[in-house]
Amino acid sequence: MKKTLQYFSSDSLKRCATMTPDQIIDFLENYRLLVIQTPEKCQLISMKIEPSLLKVFKQKALLENIPYQSKIKQLMKAWVKDR
Repeated sequence: MKKTLQYFSSDSLKRCATMTPDQIIDFLENYRLLVIQTPEKCQLISMKIEPSLLKVFKQKALLENIPYQSKIKQLMKAWVKDR
């Protein structure tokens, strides 16, 4: 199994210093689940997005041959892992 090494910015470390023990445990558990990619049921969410942005995003995802919702998930995972 490949081990993940997480780097934190100084801003991130400052925010972490203000977290409660329960918040730290929740974060670590959620991160662990994300990294080991345990299959879990997706949660339906609702977002307000400008129609022009959504149209362009869908078109770009289509050009990359990937469903736009899958692309949103990829971007979210990459953003979380980079923090």
